[in-house]
Amino acid sequence: MKLKLLTLALTAGLVTAMNVAAFESDKPTCIAPAKPGGGFDLTCRIISNGFKDAGLIDVPMAVTFMPGGVGAVAYNHINASRRDDGNALVAFSSGSLLNIAQGKFGKNLDENSARWVGAAGVDYGAVIVSADAPWNTLAELVTAVKADPTKYVLGAGGGVGSQDWMKAAILMKSSGVDPKSMRYVAYEGGGEATAALMGGHIQIYPGDVGEMVGQLEAGKLKMLAVMAPERLEGEFSHIPTAKEQGFDAEWTILRGYYLGPDVSDEAFNYWSGQFEKAYANDAFLQTVGEKGLIPFKMSGAKFDEYVKGRVGYMRELATEAGLIE
Repeated sequence: MKLKLLTLALTAGLVTAMNVAAFESDKPTCIAPAKPGGGFDLTCRIISNGFKDAGLIDVPMAVTFMPGGVGAVAYNHINASRRDDGNALVAFSSGSLLNIAQGKFGKNLDENSARWVGAAGVDYGAVIVSADAPWNTLAELVTAVKADPTKYVLGAGGGVGSQDWMKAAILMKSSGVDPKSMRYVAYEGGGEATAALMGGHIQIYPGDVGEMVGQLEAGKLKMLAVMAPERLEGEFSHIPTAKEQGFDAEWTILRGYYLGPDVSDEAFNYWSGQFEKAYANDAFLQTVGEKGLIPFKMSGAKFDEYVKGRVGYMRELATEAGLIE
């Protein structure tokens, strides 16, 4: 009898182990919830290129674009049509979490409407102007804006209450300018905002460091400050922080991926395991660095819990700012 029970227990354990490893992604896709260019595109390229370079996927990962509502359309699509699709990862940022905290993704959708599976890395806000702008320091820009806040237009990928709006508001507040007086234009994503900046439609772009790599190298834009707690390493080490220039303006951006809320544990654990392998792989980490991000090594259940905690924190901040009741 004991032998039979032991056999059954071993069999059950074997079946469980087989089920955990049963999922294999045959049509991996990363959905960027915006138009090509900008942060969401960058986030998808990290996993599509990084996983390939690290030898973690045999089938090329497709990148598709689903703009609308700065992530809301993709979030609703996943919840309506692909709740259990283990092949579909969707890129998100701290801006997405801020919108969820404010209820902007749907009345019945919150942080529990997805399974947060892995991080790509962290980025930081940046104060960006066109290459031919008359300002070369943040102090020069602030002096001009303070003289007439209505003269200069700020623009970024998100409306009032979005992450980019928050960055602009924090910058204005730290400069002694009432955020309510700033002229702000919302775009669908970072790509559109960058084009608007280069086209002269806006004068200031509170964007992200990572998405500016190519434009800075081409000499089309200038970064006057990074909104990081301390200077970054590598190619951005020469750019001073807003804080060291006398302005208390910091903003950290988390970038990562989520799956549908009904995705199986097998699929969730499969992707979590792939991220853990990636975090230990030099080729993947090199891809993260090339995209201007700093590695943030967290995935699976721990990451899911972390993200949900961040949304709760942002909900408190938005309430304090009067953005939600």
